Amino acid sequence: MEAIGQAPVAEDAVRYCLFAATRSGGEALLRRCAEGVAVRFAPLLAAYIWQQQPFRLRYVPPRGETPAHLGGTTLFGDNVEDEWFVVYLVREITREFPGLAARIDDNDGEFLLIEAADFLPKWLNPENSDNRVFFYKGELHIIPLTESQEKEYDPSADNLTISQALTLLSNHSEEFLAAEPIRTAVYKRISGYPEKIQASFHRAHCYLPAGIVAVLRQRPSLVAAAVQAFYLRDPVDLRACRSFKTFRPEERVMTIVTFTKCLYAQLVQQKFAPDRRSGYTLPLPSHPQFKAHELGMKLAHGFEILCSKCNKVSPDSKRNVLSGPLWERFLSSLKEKNYFKGQMEGSAKYSELLHMAEDYFQQSVTKPQSCVEVSPGDEILTLLQTTAIDLKELEREAACLPPEDDDSWLELTPDDLDQMLKDAGSESIQSSNEEEQKYDLETVAESMKAFVSKVSTHEGAEMPWSSDDSHVTFDVDSFTKALDRILGADSEELDSDDLDEEEEFDLSDDDGDDFDAENQRPDQEVSPNELIGSLKSYMNEMDRELAHTNVGKSFTTQKKGASSVKAATSESAGHDSGAEDTELTPVDVDMNLVANLLESYSAQSGLAGPTSNILQSMGVYLPENADHTGCRATE
Repeated sequence: MEAIGQAPVAEDAVRYCLFAATRSGGEALLRRCAEGVAVRFAPLLAAYIWQQQPFRLRYVPPRGETPAHLGGTTLFGDNVEDEWFVVYLVREITREFPGLAARIDDNDGEFLLIEAADFLPKWLNPENSDNRVFFYKGELHIIPLTESQEKEYDPSADNLTISQALTLLSNHSEEFLAAEPIRTAVYKRISGYPEKIQASFHRAHCYLPAGIVAVLRQRPSLVAAAVQAFYLRDPVDLRACRSFKTFRPEERVMTIVTFTKCLYAQLVQQKFAPDRRSGYTLPLPSHPQFKAHELGMKLAHGFEILCSKCNKVSPDSKRNVLSGPLWERFLSSLKEKNYFKGQMEGSAKYSELLHMAEDYFQQSVTKPQSCVEVSPGDEILTLLQTTAIDLKELEREAACLPPEDDDSWLELTPDDLDQMLKDAGSESIQSSNEEEQKYDLETVAESMKAFVSKVSTHEGAEMPWSSDDSHVTFDVDSFTKALDRILGADSEELDSDDLDEEEEFDLSDDDGDDFDAENQRPDQEVSPNELIGSLKSYMNEMDRELAHTNVGKSFTTQKKGASSVKAATSESAGHDSGAEDTELTPVDVDMNLVANLLESYSAQSGLAGPTSNILQSMGVYLPENADHTGCRATE
């Protein structure tokens, strides 16, 4: 997206820009949409736990060739699902607000095209894809090259400005709709949302200080910052954990904490022993609550590290943000959209939803100039100062906690891995039951011959269906001249070794051949037909010599000629092996091709190899060799 005048995207970050598709009322439309997006998607975003940074739209004024737009960048870190959730949000925003067209990219560029790489048109490549891929009215659109650009490649003429692209998109949106296979590949990656959000959570019991429990009640999303602080700790960070000043271990209670699966895996897989001076001790690994104690200890270290890096913040900083007219309009819109689900004001569920809405508003809706950015540690200390902690109430709640989620998903079996690879592969792979699958060996042979017959380009070999339909022309005269140069029809072009071999070959001919070398004039020219006939005679002689060797016997001959070969062999047992009347049976090219492919595929032993890679790229999937006796083609 550098083509629209922006800096490159940071690693592990996704960038999104929403433009007004038409110029009329563009700025007013963008500001209305910004507030509408905040209200429309608040129920989803308020409950979501981001790995590092939230989804946040900001109004960006026009700059150079880039018109005004709503934009933002979200750092997703190790959780790539955050990036695809952003893709889902951007698509839904363009569906809810048809006047917006959206672009989205990351440090890999147009990563949406990477997802659908197998179905892209030949003209589309990283050099000319800038400002051509958009979400518009909830669908993926690709602006093609003009006919003149397709015929004569000119990189400088391929790039569009954003204004040009938006004009084309608004006037010809139906024509620029991406092909169905491309859209299917991209939409499959974001399928399952918003239900998928709940499936990405993992709830686990943790033995935590009461202060952390109270903070997480107010801001559940702070668990991500604490896990990241512990996960990326260094010796300097651990100095603050020698003597806990903020979260002492004396007042710990059992609670249930909601993680994302990525955060939970990062926390549980870390091997860590606390400093003895910290006061955090763990029971024996055989203790039934060992995991809860260990998780709580690690999470407490993360919270302590965050607080050790913060500055003192006034408790009124958050209240100032939540007291302006923008907050009042936002809260009123949430009530109109039934965000609180009929809960009575002041109830526990109402307070929980309100806290999430406040958190979302503060992090994602407020303008930068309306508040001071605070670090997670600052927010934690502010919440500790403004939140009443009732230890006895927390202990009563700990006595009746809901069960934690099963974490068996952390263990990946070989069968699970195979299933994941199949799901990530081509949709053309059917059920693994061989009885339900039909493999046509003729299709295998035809596909391979079609692949070999295609002409490759400087970019590599092309699959049979991806190359053009132009036929390869054959110039007989050029071919004859090429053979003439190779075989050396003119005597002066032959070196001494060639002449010796020629003489030896002539002497081995039948006595009935009346070839008189003396009558052959040196300056006599050989016609193309005579040259081709001589070449055929050479080839026939080679076939006769190889027919009775291991090389000749290694090929499968055609079915019709099998008996004739045996008969000819038996009849000529007492005759000269080079006799002219020996009938040679043609080799069954297709059968030998399939047999060799199957033998090579069997030698791969289920692993990736040249045979499976080439065949799968052509859409041909061979069955597994269940009997392990080797793949052998049978007639």
